[in-house]
Amino acid sequence: LAAGEFAALIGPSGSGKSTLLHIIGLLERPTSGHLSIAGQAIAGLDDRATTDLRGRSLGFVFQFHHLLPEFTALENVMMPTLIDKGRYDSAMRERARWLLAKVGLADAGDKRPSALSGGMQQRVAIARALAVNPPLVLADEPTGNLDTHTADDIFALLRDFNREEGTAFLVVTHDPRLAARCDRRFELTDGRLTGNTP
Repeated sequence: LAAGEFAALIGPSGSGKSTLLHIIGLLERPTSGHLSIAGQAIAGLDDRATTDLRGRSLGFVFQFHHLLPEFTALENVMMPTLIDKGRYDSAMRERARWLLAKVGLADAGDKRPSALSGGMQQRVAIARALAVNPPLVLADEPTGNLDTHTADDIFALLRDFNREEGTAFLVVTHDPRLAARCDRRFELTDGRLTGNTP
């Protein structure tokens, strides 16, 4: 993937899409092959260096938002930056507020996830994924749990961040409508990459 690219990863269930995403996301180690993130070869990195690289370079959006229920929307968005810096500062709060405004939730910062709709929770998850301004966001079925209208809105948000911030996205999707709107499509079949079309 090139910097700022917006790509889809498609393929049937069981083809290896989530496994590939976990490897790219540094959540699993590959058994063979070569992986580089932002020019950094992964082979030989210890756990701490891998965790640091993941925290600085990658954002994650999942089908289920995985928000922390005991924290507000604003605190959920701040969490990656707080973990990265190890301490609170006003700049992280301001970025979190800005991100919530960008996803249309400027007035929801003080609400807990249980007070938000599914689409709103996914918007918070997108804001959280972008908190540290990562060069790459991995999205695993980010619209799979949403109705068509909300899915289109969420996809449009990802595209806006891609265009405005230059963030690269790799989106796993079963929705051919969404995949067709990406710059490139990678297809996995039986664990093999069989397509790479512009």
